[in-house]
Amino acid sequence: MDFAKSGTDSIGLELEFQLLDSDSYDLVDGILPLMELCSDNRYLTPEFIQNTVEIASKKCFSIQDLESHLLETTRNLQQNVSKLNMRLCAAGTHPFSTALAHVTPTPRYLQMEQAERYRSHTQITFATHVHLGMQSAEDAITMLRAIKPFLPLVLALSANSPFWHGQDTYYASYRHRVLASTRSYGMPPTFNSWNEFETFFDISKRAGLYNSVKDIHWDARPSPNLGTLEIRVMDAQSTVSDAVCRAAFLQALVYYLRDKVTSEKAAKYYEYEYWLEKDNLYQASHLGLNAAQTGWHGEYTIARSNLSLLQLFEEVLNDIVNFIQSSEKYKNSVDLGYLYRLDAQLHEPYGYQLQRNLYAERLSLKAVTKSMVERLSKELAD
Repeated sequence: MDFAKSGTDSIGLELEFQLLDSDSYDLVDGILPLMELCSDNRYLTPEFIQNTVEIASKKCFSIQDLESHLLETTRNLQQNVSKLNMRLCAAGTHPFSTALAHVTPTPRYLQMEQAERYRSHTQITFATHVHLGMQSAEDAITMLRAIKPFLPLVLALSANSPFWHGQDTYYASYRHRVLASTRSYGMPPTFNSWNEFETFFDISKRAGLYNSVKDIHWDARPSPNLGTLEIRVMDAQSTVSDAVCRAAFLQALVYYLRDKVTSEKAAKYYEYEYWLEKDNLYQASHLGLNAAQTGWHGEYTIARSNLSLLQLFEEVLNDIVNFIQSSEKYKNSVDLGYLYRLDAQLHEPYGYQLQRNLYAERLSLKAVTKSMVERLSKELAD
């Protein structure tokens, strides 16, 4: 399997937006007329279900360029959405919609619908995917292994889906629970080499499990055609700024890990047993940044850390900032302003907390949804 090498300073984002009716703020199947109206915009793509539109960014080489590009593209998208009497919204789930989804009629998606049947129409979730440039296939596998223990933290940083079908789920990211029922979502397995991954995929393909790497929906996976490591664990973020700040953190985290994981011994230091990794991911989806990370203490002893994921984030962020500032290799590759902006966001209500606070104040999930629409509109108007 060929791996398209990409510069380690390259980055891209996929942003999934909800299409809403302008009056009811409920989801609407608007992707077909929208794509017809936006046929000349190569950054817009349909998704599996018709109430979703995705922006797949160009390859960027700085976070500033990425943010500018996404703001411009989203402004253009919003203008066209308005022409069709729709609105744009972004969150991991829609707070109150109960209708089944309609699948976008492309050959691949119709084939997926045939395989998944009823579940195809209930998987109504929205995500943010970050593509991080990798210098080789082996680099991608090493970074996949190194970043796995941090996926619960990344999920908690992005948790933005507390409501489902009009109910408070008491989860920070209920989107992650919806996807947990599916075939290939969740924590990726550990591979020790690119050859090991290729063997896995070859056997899986011959067994009829997957036709392409795109059919593997792990929370992180290599994307050979783009030469990237794709981080897929995050909920859709309600503003472009929220998404870009988290992308900046992920890029800086990979720079940090690439420097630290320079040997097999160092790589093993970061690894947990698979069932522990899955439980940490579950806790993050349930409690968000209030969750604690469980890890090894000694060969056979397991203990829950006293650190919440917010405290862990603060420690990791401090290590990353110190590393970047002292690194001749990376100090010009990271705009620390985005990391400080993310740190400030997480000390105020955000994501799932903001949605719950709004509902407690207004007792209306339509008002919660409308507030997210207005927040995005305000950002695009500035």
